[in-house]
Amino acid sequence: MKVKTVFVCNECGYESAKWLGRCSACGAWNSMFEENIKSSSSSAPFGMSSDRTASAVQLSNLELNSEHRFSCGIGELDGVLGGGIVEGSLILVGGDPGIGKSTLLLQMCSTLPKGVKILYISGEESGNQIKMRSKRLKTENENLFLLSDTNMENIISQIEKVQPKILIIDSVQTMYSPGISSVPGSVSQVREAAVAFMRIAKEMNISVFLVGHVTKDGAIAGPKILEHIVDCVLYFEGEQHHCHRILRCVKNRFGSTNEIGVFEMHDTGLSEVKNPSMLFLEGRPENEPGSCVVCTLEGSRPMLAEFQALVADSSFNNPKRMATGTDHNRVSLLMAVLEKRVGLNLTGKDAYVNVIGGIRIDEPAADLGIVLAIASAFRDKPIGKEFVAMGEVGLTGEIRGVNQMEQRLAEAEKLGFTHAIIPKANEIKLPKGSKMTLHYASTVYQAIQYII
Repeated sequence: MKVKTVFVCNECGYESAKWLGRCSACGAWNSMFEENIKSSSSSAPFGMSSDRTASAVQLSNLELNSEHRFSCGIGELDGVLGGGIVEGSLILVGGDPGIGKSTLLLQMCSTLPKGVKILYISGEESGNQIKMRSKRLKTENENLFLLSDTNMENIISQIEKVQPKILIIDSVQTMYSPGISSVPGSVSQVREAAVAFMRIAKEMNISVFLVGHVTKDGAIAGPKILEHIVDCVLYFEGEQHHCHRILRCVKNRFGSTNEIGVFEMHDTGLSEVKNPSMLFLEGRPENEPGSCVVCTLEGSRPMLAEFQALVADSSFNNPKRMATGTDHNRVSLLMAVLEKRVGLNLTGKDAYVNVIGGIRIDEPAADLGIVLAIASAFRDKPIGKEFVAMGEVGLTGEIRGVNQMEQRLAEAEKLGFTHAIIPKANEIKLPKGSKMTLHYASTVYQAIQYII
């Protein structure tokens, strides 16, 4: 058995024969750690197939087998996954500590169809801790099997013994292979575990959920190869001082990306939010300047959110520009458009822009809402509570069209909005019986004239 010493970047997985202060691949400082890798020519890594009889086939001659999906019983999770869980898929769920990853997966165990065998492997909690949480969440299931272990050899033997249909690993950073001398959570261990579970999912047709830790920057901890291997990557997001949680899909080989699911955290666990627009608009002030509602698109779901702006005289030489829930640089750009193209004197003003509800919106279609909120706050004139706005703003002050306008308007009308300011490029015919009045604008100046 040969022992090879390498230095591995803990951020991107880059390997080097010598220590480097700065990683040559990703540029991270002090991220290189020494690892001893034992290799043997007679054994293959966990999950790696040693079959040499496979041969290439023509793509045109390959038979297409339709994917088999089944519902997990949680509508919001089904929607993010693209319509349900695909058999034999490998799904990575990441998020901040305490955000509710384990809670969501444990609740899923009780909503799965009857007869679905589940194996829950925990490397962080004891069986007693999981039992206590299960009682609190009322998620008892006779088909749920629990194993508290981190040794890959024992885990693989238990998977072969139980033969589950759903496998939950909490978390992948705690798993370790005895054949690798590095500590659990290192690049080599995480990579080895991910490959092993990928083979288990594909060869045994088991749907595998991997819980992943995140770094302080919010990215999945460990090598980037972890996100490349899996079929689906889900991020569980939420603000510390808000009870709602957003499950966001950033990669999905079996469905569309950028889908979101909205949940609300209670003492008894997570509950689905069927209408997130109503949640984010709850408590909206009436006849107050600086407030504008926009309709943004998260994946295929239209969602209404409120932008609030505050413009005040600055007591500093350099006025403050602050943005919460949207891109700070984008807000500065739009304020420059208002100064140059509309004539609003914002040079000596402090400006604050906030998205209510703790969510983050970066879609260009929200530009018009930000512009109108700032203009309303500057002139101290309120925007009517029946107005909703959407459109992308260019540097010359033009308003460009956005996609799926019909779905956005339908969502706005469903929540009682009767007036919409939209780009001239999105001129459409409303369905019969609609109470929505459309106001078309080709420039920012025209849009402001409608409401102020």
